[in-house]
Amino acid sequence: MLNQIEKFAGKSTALPTRALHAVMRKVTKAELSRRTMLQGLGGFVLATQFVSSDAEAFEAYPTQGLNMPNGVRNDPHIFVSIASDGTVTIVAHRSEMGTGSKTTLPMIIADEMEADWKMVKIVQAPGDEPKYGNQDTDGSRSLRHHIQPAREIGAAVRLMMEQAAAKKWGVDVGDVKASLHQVIHKTLGTRIGYGELAEVAMGMETPARDALSFKDEKDFRYIGKGEVQITDLHDITTGKAKYGADYYVLGMKHAVIARPPAVGAEVMSVDDSAALKVPGVEKIVQLPVTPLGSKFKPLGGVAVIASNTWAAIKGREALVIKWGPSKYDGFNTDEYEKELRASANAPGKSVRNQGDTEGALASAVTTHSFEYYQKHAAHSPMEPPAAVARYENGKLEIWAPVQSPYVARTDTADYLGMDPADVTMNVTLLGGGFGRKSKADFATEAGFLAKETGMPIKVQWTREDDIRHSYYHTTSVEKIDVGLDADNKVVAWRHRSAAPSFLSTFVPDEGFEHEIEYGMGLENLPYDIANISAEQCKAMAGTRVGWFRSVSNIPRAFAVQSATAELAHALGKDQKDFLVEMIGAGRKLDAKASGLPGKFWNQYEPEDEFPFDTARLTNVLNLVAEKAGWGKTLPEGEGLGIAVHRSFVSYIATVVHVKVVDGVVRVPEVHMAIDAGFVANPERVRSQMQGAAVFGMTTALHSGVNFENGAAVEGNFDSYEMVRADNFPEVVHTHIVPHPFAVHATGVGEPGVPPFIPALTNAIFNASGKRIRSLPIADQLST
Repeated sequence: MLNQIEKFAGKSTALPTRALHAVMRKVTKAELSRRTMLQGLGGFVLATQFVSSDAEAFEAYPTQGLNMPNGVRNDPHIFVSIASDGTVTIVAHRSEMGTGSKTTLPMIIADEMEADWKMVKIVQAPGDEPKYGNQDTDGSRSLRHHIQPAREIGAAVRLMMEQAAAKKWGVDVGDVKASLHQVIHKTLGTRIGYGELAEVAMGMETPARDALSFKDEKDFRYIGKGEVQITDLHDITTGKAKYGADYYVLGMKHAVIARPPAVGAEVMSVDDSAALKVPGVEKIVQLPVTPLGSKFKPLGGVAVIASNTWAAIKGREALVIKWGPSKYDGFNTDEYEKELRASANAPGKSVRNQGDTEGALASAVTTHSFEYYQKHAAHSPMEPPAAVARYENGKLEIWAPVQSPYVARTDTADYLGMDPADVTMNVTLLGGGFGRKSKADFATEAGFLAKETGMPIKVQWTREDDIRHSYYHTTSVEKIDVGLDADNKVVAWRHRSAAPSFLSTFVPDEGFEHEIEYGMGLENLPYDIANISAEQCKAMAGTRVGWFRSVSNIPRAFAVQSATAELAHALGKDQKDFLVEMIGAGRKLDAKASGLPGKFWNQYEPEDEFPFDTARLTNVLNLVAEKAGWGKTLPEGEGLGIAVHRSFVSYIATVVHVKVVDGVVRVPEVHMAIDAGFVANPERVRSQMQGAAVFGMTTALHSGVNFENGAAVEGNFDSYEMVRADNFPEVVHTHIVPHPFAVHATGVGEPGVPPFIPALTNAIFNASGKRIRSLPIADQLST
């Protein structure tokens, strides 16, 4: 996500789809000396590394991964080392925030290289994309972009082990076979362990791509089995795991920051006399204020540095700050909602024009109009932002829970006027991310304060800081107009959307979305309708806007699936059957024929390799309906709701069972059917669907941030509620559509959220008769 936006802002040029094929044939390996390789391992200097050669990149099929800044890497010497005792160390270059990528990608390497998982340990890579390739862990693309390189890395190591054994025994490599951490002589049965072979393998070049063989899927040990636990499970469950807030360095001080209530407000004056009298407070430091459009630079403000966090918080409370004006002082939620509604009810900029929608609406026998609204929302991960920084001898080292560590590193260097080579960005475990921690302003704050004071500094955000100074999920109004003919067939569909863009975080705001955003359910409607138009309507941002788990798919799926349900009800049709009817016969969407001018309607992926196949959409819809018992009779006050959506190149349909009792929503059961292509780790898919149900329920019921005079009103869980354990969905059933490796792996971390929300609200209507058209639901069921 981040890298795509940077490209739009002029930092690089996106490649057309056909150019991806050419890029795939280029060498992606960095030229690394042995010394550099060993230094890069961060202490694993006793392990044997593999010498690079001019092997080609994996070219089985192109993905947008090759088009990301710094591309992908498939060099075994970057990611794998083997010690003389047989210990295999695999480097994880993606951030771990609960999706399991830190386990799954190394697991794929281990499987393909025939490693014994009990002999494998995983280390986290720092932010270094020139070495590791792209590290931007968002957009549900870790497996989508890196499953192929992972298999190639493993296959290369396996062949090198076999070559080393063949050389040691003086036989042809065809006479030996790697198996579970050993190489076996096929005829004699002689065995030799990987540890014994490491030194011999060290002098061998990495095999060329065409020399590699890949395991048959039936021979996978770990891939697709769901039996490998996440690598940090023991430490997480015993409290030993280190998240950003857990890090400590000798002599470290603690800082909290008073940030401007409205973006861009300057500090006019500050009286810190009372703050400096608080026991433990040692220093007050002012940070420069940055305006909207400054990417991920800190908001600025006044930092209180103390011997402990509590003293810093009490010191901040004692500050007397006079804030100057902000251009966003007039930003108020209620008034802004009216502006959005007015904008969405007027013509906007066309992003899809198929057929003659205006003419078809004008000549329709009947028309229906639907309008939906969602407030800004904050990510609110369980772990608020935190970072530790140490500046010594012109070098800055940071420990932080960041989703995009290399961007965090280069952004911090730029902010401080340092060479990125003098900045190290270490990645901790993330206690939730949801897109918030790809914006590493908190890490830059720590770096600034450490450099400014010469002391190691931990910057800790409180929950109030987190909610009041976020990069908020967009607010939007979605207006849908539908025209029907005399047979009640839908002949026209017009969707207008007014939503401030996260592009405003990067460049001066023009009030219109980037094509990444309107490619998330606005322009790529999969319905079989002759006349379809999609328009984006002007909406100027009034605060920082950023991506949030599933991004613009959330308001678009809510609107499209709610409107479809309302239309089915108006026509007296079963909602599931009507959805199948609207999707129509199985086909692959064609951008040109469908009037799709945008580049990103297919989630950045090449259309020929990742086609939008409506048959797969219908399949998950029918599957989830069958598994959930769609159409069954329920007691009064209960209902089922259904919705389907494709995002991050995955197809998900959801049925939610709801009970509404005295205005309180209970969810006894959820069924989710997912088609994510080849699934490498089914347990992580299930956990992500469970998480999506909880996240979706929180978003639907509670997630709304209100603004008054440019400042966020809500500050903690008393006013910005989460779904709590006593109101979680009781059971979440995940139904995975099986596929071979040839059906490309797609996204999992985010796509479960968008269909959950309209499935929930549709179920609420079927249980209570109350139609939800505004999010969050809050107290709508009790009023």
